[in-house]
Amino acid sequence: MNNIILKKTKELDNWRRNLKGEINFIPTMGNLHDGHKKLISTAKNSNFNINLVSIFINPLQFENKEDLENYPKSIDNDIKIAFSHGADAIFIPSTVDIYPPNEKNIDYLKASKELTSALCGLKRTGHFDGVCTVVYRLLNLVKPKNLYLGEKDWQQLLILKNLISEKKLNINIKSIPTQRDIDGIPFSSRNILLSKNERKLIRLFSDELFLAKNIFKQEKKINLKNITKKLKSNNISIEYLEHLNPYTLERAHLKDNISILAGAIICGKTRLIDHVFLMKRNPIIAIDGPAGSGKSTVTKLIAEKLKLLYLDTGAMYRALSWFLIREKINYHKKNELNKLLENITIVFKSNATGTQDVFINDYCVTEEIRSPEINSIVSKISSIKEIRQYLVEEQRKIGESGGLVAEGRDIGSTVFPDAELKIFLTASIDERAKRRKTELESKDSKEIDFNQLKELIKKRDFEDSNREISPLIKANDAIELITDGYSINEVADKIVDFYNEKIPKEVQNQYS
Repeated sequence: MNNIILKKTKELDNWRRNLKGEINFIPTMGNLHDGHKKLISTAKNSNFNINLVSIFINPLQFENKEDLENYPKSIDNDIKIAFSHGADAIFIPSTVDIYPPNEKNIDYLKASKELTSALCGLKRTGHFDGVCTVVYRLLNLVKPKNLYLGEKDWQQLLILKNLISEKKLNINIKSIPTQRDIDGIPFSSRNILLSKNERKLIRLFSDELFLAKNIFKQEKKINLKNITKKLKSNNISIEYLEHLNPYTLERAHLKDNISILAGAIICGKTRLIDHVFLMKRNPIIAIDGPAGSGKSTVTKLIAEKLKLLYLDTGAMYRALSWFLIREKINYHKKNELNKLLENITIVFKSNATGTQDVFINDYCVTEEIRSPEINSIVSKISSIKEIRQYLVEEQRKIGESGGLVAEGRDIGSTVFPDAELKIFLTASIDERAKRRKTELESKDSKEIDFNQLKELIKKRDFEDSNREISPLIKANDAIELITDGYSINEVADKIVDFYNEKIPKEVQNQYS
């Protein structure tokens, strides 16, 4: 079913009805470039779905007739590019097909007011309304499983995510980072309209954004006035230049770990946009939840999938509990405990199997800390103020540069309250007891009493949730995942999807 060209909505409907698989949808306005090539090939290589590319110059997105008429068109070349890079079918409708004059069922939508109150929304009145209207119309016609979009148009991406959420459409948005030409400027269908001098200006603009990004890495701050002054000294006409929170598009605050520096310039009659993401540290995923919810296994898998550091904070508490028992330390005596903590080192080392071993003062305690004896005491020991303060500080030191996924019972609420993604992983008592029973019996042939395990888990939940210091709670901005009936891989993939939706690909590429 390759190389099919559809020109009428009825043709599209008949084609779609006869499909036996899901659709990846890549909407475009034609004049395809290397950015589109990457988008189409990424969709093709991501799954076994059918790739549908649309080519439609949407009149509702243009502010004036001249701009619409001057938009570059190259339909024959577009068809060759789309098919050669992974399109299975191309939808090339006319304006009458998309907006039938007598059609009463077309929803002419308004874009999010909050997300259009900055950047391109300030000058391009009605532009994003037109984007929302045509994309919603196309989505209802195509009914795709996945929608592939580029991060070059970051504001548009946010607006379309908001649209799909508001309309409760069961469609996954997949994005790719901004694709750039050899001279560093982002690919755009309008680049063909630039003269040599105008292309030089956009190159200077992009270079200045990347210079600001490099300065931000060192100084953790940005000076818009200096950047603007430098751009104007090179005769660059700036429409806007803003430093914003990348999710709300409100003015960036000091507390924002990730922000966006975005601008638009006018080159002759052509308007071009570019942006860079700024980061104070690499992203953090915080996974909290009660005992037996599968945190450790899921977190290890996520770390592997996303190439992040795995921080097993629970193992740190277990290791310290093991050491206190082994050394017969009376942890109720604060002076004795504090003296001990001054001389404790807990480290994680990769082993030959590719997993992590836990060492406390050079003792490998990976297996010992999972015993019933440690299970019965770790909650009590972890509620001791001095111990929590010590280990929370140790965990924060490890997380100073980010780029990690951490699990425990107070990661999102206490240790890393500014984590980019917080997950509260839980499961029913029966499910957690069943998992723990399987885990323990796999290490020891002796049968474990199921009801006894349930009581131990209930007791642990009560102690964790009611301790005075850093009790087990779900952070306000955490996503709750109930894992009953789901495999470890399914849970991990769901969290990876949340991460990919939250963290721009450009940001992920900075530390991968």
